[in-house]
Amino acid sequence: MPEAIRKVNVIGHLHPDTDSICSAIAYAYLKNQISDIEFEPRRAGAINRETAFALKSFGFDEPELITSVAPQIKDIQISRQQGISRETSLITAWNLMRDLKTGTLIITDEDNDLEGLITVRDIANANMDIFDSEVLSSSRTHLSNIVSTLQGELVSGNPDGVVTTGKIRVGTTPEMMEGFVEKGDVVLVTNRYETQRFAVEAGASCLIICNGAGVSSIVVEAAREKDCTVITTPYDTYAAARLISMAIPVRAKMLGKENVLHFSVNTSVDDAQKVMASSQHRFFPVMDEDGKYIGVVSSPDMLNVNKKHVILVDHNERSQAVDGLERAEIMEIIDHHRIGSIETSAPAYFRNMPVGCTATIIYGLFEENGVDIPKNIAGIMLSAILSDTLAFRSPTCTPRDKIVGEKLAEIAGVNVDEYADAMFDAGADLTGRTADEVFNSDFKVFSRGHARFGVGQASFMTENSRKAAEALVGPYLKDAAAANDIPMVFYMFTDVKSQTTEMMYWGENTEQIVSRTFNVTPESDIATLPGVVSRKKQVIPPLMATLQDMDED
Repeated sequence: MPEAIRKVNVIGHLHPDTDSICSAIAYAYLKNQISDIEFEPRRAGAINRETAFALKSFGFDEPELITSVAPQIKDIQISRQQGISRETSLITAWNLMRDLKTGTLIITDEDNDLEGLITVRDIANANMDIFDSEVLSSSRTHLSNIVSTLQGELVSGNPDGVVTTGKIRVGTTPEMMEGFVEKGDVVLVTNRYETQRFAVEAGASCLIICNGAGVSSIVVEAAREKDCTVITTPYDTYAAARLISMAIPVRAKMLGKENVLHFSVNTSVDDAQKVMASSQHRFFPVMDEDGKYIGVVSSPDMLNVNKKHVILVDHNERSQAVDGLERAEIMEIIDHHRIGSIETSAPAYFRNMPVGCTATIIYGLFEENGVDIPKNIAGIMLSAILSDTLAFRSPTCTPRDKIVGEKLAEIAGVNVDEYADAMFDAGADLTGRTADEVFNSDFKVFSRGHARFGVGQASFMTENSRKAAEALVGPYLKDAAAANDIPMVFYMFTDVKSQTTEMMYWGENTEQIVSRTFNVTPESDIATLPGVVSRKKQVIPPLMATLQDMDED
């Protein structure tokens, strides 16, 4: 039977740029118009200032962050076992365990906050502790628990009362009880009037009359005067004495919240399995995203996992995707880059076109499905196209990109040149930014054979903003390589108006690689590349060719 689809995440690449974020939002919107399944745009990292400007300009919040699509607790079958009150008696808990065929019960408060858990072993241990005669008072046991445990009847006393003092005693004869029954004790007796009366006069706080025996009005009246509760039970003295300790509340024997291993619905299955392997418990409480208890899971539940369903936009390289992708179900890929290294476990819809921007492809999908593009969606799609094509100046820009961009600008009601200048200026603003933030605003990792390298790019409208970025990011390249576990880093500082890139680099032989690839002589660790503005078309292919040639030399 096909696996039910709970939700589909539409995700762009790591270190997201404007296209990956805006295309995810636009495509999720389209899919929600033509499908009954829920599609949700997500981001695979922090958004840059250019993207933030675009989202704010058209009234969007940034999508929720997603760092992994590996299975989580929410992707398995959670047993929706209801929590019990901390005042529940041990005998009630025991019977519930038997009915539910479980060895663990979760204890919660009235707001469904976790308080602890109790196991069948805890109850068994409590039942074996026959020498603890003060267990009722030390546990502050409710009289109602005693009545229900003994299947008895409250003859006299406060139904909301609590046992706070004394020991459990079995009364036989007044002679045997003298000096043995003390004030505050809980005394179990039979039908003998003198024994009942003596227990009351001795100051018992609770008189339990066994064997279903009657109790005289004189004893009841004396009990009321002495503030002694009277309970009758059909059980004989032996059975009642054995059962009464099972009236104590589960809170007296439970494992408290601070010691309970529990999981969030967002906990990964892998992490949960590691915790379970080191625990003696079989069942573990699960909390929802608000920290409220919703059910339990066990190790066998981890074997039947529902994969997450995802749509990838603006990338199809494994190195650029979120973690756990190999354990997810890829439903679609919408991209405009070279076909990379992602594999699918089943056939997937794959739309890959040689255009300048993913949003251009998505525009066509709106047309094919007969869905009108709202003004705000048109605005962010235009932002993506302007960003990826450097306002139609990049060699990756196709006539289709320009036509679509102009149509989207008309729907969004914006002037292309004015909006593009404002968006690029926002992206180039370095106020309060760190080298790490600027570097990761648009950075991707690539591989060819044994070689792995990263290429980042930032675009600037003025020389001053470009030079300031170079001064900030240049010294950080070594740290960036270490952070991404790659041996080589190349970074493009692109002047949009002059259509020139100054490239900085770090790593063994990177100067030689740049010189050989672009036929230039770098100066002061910077290579000036006139006419080079496209990472996808003008940088990645020749870099890969050079690395392959050097690998073969």
